[in-house]
Amino acid sequence: MIGRLRGTVAEIGEEDALIDVMGVGYVVRCGARTLSRLPPLGEEALLHIETQWSEQAGMRLYGFLTRDERRTFLILKEIQGVGPKAALSVLDVLPPAELAAAASRQDKAAIARAQGVGPKLALRIATELKDKPLTDLPVSAFAPGADAREPVPAPSATGEAVAALIGLGVAEPQARRLVEAAAQRLGEAALTPALIKAALQELGR
Repeated sequence: MIGRLRGTVAEIGEEDALIDVMGVGYVVRCGARTLSRLPPLGEEALLHIETQWSEQAGMRLYGFLTRDERRTFLILKEIQGVGPKAALSVLDVLPPAELAAAASRQDKAAIARAQGVGPKLALRIATELKDKPLTDLPVSAFAPGADAREPVPAPSATGEAVAALIGLGVAEPQARRLVEAAAQRLGEAALTPALIKAALQELGR
């Protein structure tokens, strides 16, 4: 599972962005608000990723600029009738803190501003979010003035590289072997992009 991507913004479309990580392009589905806040083409972006799989669409990556947005996306998807598209639409009009505030005052009209979310579904979202324990919602939603861009502890370079290979369809055992071999060749200080590149080169032999 891919949990985070750091790479160059190669393309920005209407519903997704192409993120280039050492020559490997990842198509990431994003909400309009996230797409509008991405860095310009050619600059580096960091996206928090939710990886999902379905028989119809296969593997799909959903990208968010903060951990709060990704967590809220998952919470929204647990609500009956809310799919990925509707969850992204809600986050387009209401960032996590504003959504929590709307749910606390049962403001279904604010939630219904999201594209594809009617009054009944908006009421269900408001009700479900209000009933959940506060710990199930992003902490920053209840901390006025809190900066949602708090530092995120970085996962290990080898772990990120393994996740990237798995995302490309490489079986996990093989991905781990390739990355471990790359790490031995490049040394402990090797960064994720270098590990990915070396592992892909070995895979292509």
